[in-house]
Amino acid sequence: WAHVGMHVPNLARASKRPTAPAALACRFMLRFITSGESHGPGLVATVEGLPSGVTVTSDGISGELARRRLGFGRGPRMRLEKDEVEILGGIRFGRTLGGPVSVLIRNTEWPRWQEEMSPDPGGTATKVETTPRPGHADLVGMMKYDTHDARDILERASARETAARTIVGYLSKQLLGEVGVEVLSHVTAIGSVTVPGGLDLPVPGDLAKIDSSQVRVFDAEAESEMIAEIESAKADRDTLGGAVEVLSYGLPAGLGSHVHWDRKLDGLLAGALMSIQAIKAVEIGDGLTQARSRGSKAHDEIIWADESYARRTNRAGGLEGGMTTGDVLRVTAYMKPIATLMRALDTVDVTTRQEAKAFRERSDVCAVPAAGVVAEQMVAYVLANEVTRSFGGDTVGDLRANCDAYRTRIASF
Repeated sequence: WAHVGMHVPNLARASKRPTAPAALACRFMLRFITSGESHGPGLVATVEGLPSGVTVTSDGISGELARRRLGFGRGPRMRLEKDEVEILGGIRFGRTLGGPVSVLIRNTEWPRWQEEMSPDPGGTATKVETTPRPGHADLVGMMKYDTHDARDILERASARETAARTIVGYLSKQLLGEVGVEVLSHVTAIGSVTVPGGLDLPVPGDLAKIDSSQVRVFDAEAESEMIAEIESAKADRDTLGGAVEVLSYGLPAGLGSHVHWDRKLDGLLAGALMSIQAIKAVEIGDGLTQARSRGSKAHDEIIWADESYARRTNRAGGLEGGMTTGDVLRVTAYMKPIATLMRALDTVDVTTRQEAKAFRERSDVCAVPAAGVVAEQMVAYVLANEVTRSFGGDTVGDLRANCDAYRTRIASF
């Protein structure tokens, strides 16, 4: 990992109000790594930088993983994946210890794949996959790593890797909850069906309702249309993409930075969301509409109300100058249609260089609802990372005290 600059505010100097001494301690930001292949023994997520005292349970992790499997249009693998979780380290009696947290998600299909995916010397007992699939990492990965078997690439490039990121997101959400921040997502488009603009945004209390929807949409009227769109694509042996909006409530103003390009929160969010498989575009607030608007209709005018600063609108999506404004953070991720189709696309066989049809792995018709859950995880990670970097503390108590002191200071600005 490259070193990234840290910032822990000296609140004792910035404010006459007392603050916890531990708040002055510097610490690295959160960082994580995932490992494992789609059909390997399992996936591992390791998260470093969590303070001690964050509440973590196996049931909580399993519940978050189950949310990732939600959604009409998922393939049969969602019925096979059981996401058996084993916490390997960093947690004792339901609390983080301050060291790296490592969690294993066992692959229940491993007995069927242990010969094909064996780490020992040998070769495949079945067919070598030489016909890369358009829209996947197959061909470029094969060229980059000098292999003529696409399975060497697709196993790691698979969106199954996002199960490990869901562990990261769960831990991040638990940390954010300690300072009053909540993150949720909802589907805003599937195929040509889009949720109408101008509707009220869902709030954290609506998450159960969203998850109960077959397509994780907050607008009940759009649900039936989205399901019909998915059924139509399935009948045509095709796939669909769409859009998900992630909302973050309870953020204080000033997270992020206007000073350094790599500390701008909008850039960090965009990068994290674009790292999710099949995400091809990211929008902050009303970014697309703003690009077509005049300035007088694009920006959020500032007012003084209830003894504090506020904005008449939130077109900026809770971010200005790379920093949170204190309003609801709104970011939308756009997902392309799944690249593995039931009717294979044209490709070239890398051994014969002759025209061929791409091989087919099991696939979903639409994974947009699940992408929303994964997008939540990545947004939560970015925000938890910034909370940790901004407020420091080796324990949850230190982190809360530092954050509370900061909120008190900016409230009197």
